[in-house]
Amino acid sequence: MPFRKVTPEKLSTAVTRQIEKLILRGILRPGERLPPERELAERLGVSRPSLREAVAELQEKGLLCARAGAGIYVADVLGNAFSEALVQLFSEHDEAVFDYIAFRRDLEGLAAERAARLASDTDLQVVDAILSRMERAHQKADPSEEADLDAEFHLSIIEASHNVIMLHMMRSMFQLLREGVFYNRQVMFRQRTTRQALLDQHRNINDALQARDPGRAKAAVLDHMLYVENALRDQKKADDNEIIARQRFEHQKTR
Repeated sequence: MPFRKVTPEKLSTAVTRQIEKLILRGILRPGERLPPERELAERLGVSRPSLREAVAELQEKGLLCARAGAGIYVADVLGNAFSEALVQLFSEHDEAVFDYIAFRRDLEGLAAERAARLASDTDLQVVDAILSRMERAHQKADPSEEADLDAEFHLSIIEASHNVIMLHMMRSMFQLLREGVFYNRQVMFRQRTTRQALLDQHRNINDALQARDPGRAKAAVLDHMLYVENALRDQKKADDNEIIARQRFEHQKTR
């Protein structure tokens, strides 16, 4: 008969599983500090030795790391998604920029479609709250804040799609975007017409999600990413034209 004796789970194992799930679901993020040992043990309802055993196991798995005198942190597992050589290669070729946009267009369109169907009411409240922050930042005309909130908005939709593989993949991609590997997001927020268009596009995405309309949500994301692609192509063309203009100008001065 296919039965085995039931054995109680060790407390440390239960703690390990709980922390693993929090990391897997993106609730605990890379670089996030865990509460102090005493506080965390109390929250979990376990002894400090059981907690230490769980933390040691998670450190061995590479999910947690200790920083001398600073505590225990979630390991920067996203940083391992791409090798340094590949990241450098991405940063040196325009082809990677537009492939990145195509990748985002396909994945985020799917994520928006899923989020419209599967997101909880709280998920959609988070998306809506981030849009409200984007609107306030727009009034201040702070390109840095607007760009950061732009990434946060898109990641909140991916979180609302409730697909953990997509979540971690896209978080690693957005980390490279934040570091300027693919393109400088702040450049897109400098022109007022572009800034307004981007804000309107994010409103359209949010409206479709709040209405729980999968088709409209996906279409709004695709329209937004097409706009981003065209804006970046225009920017690259303008940059190339400026180089040529400067060459002409320098040549004229020598005549």
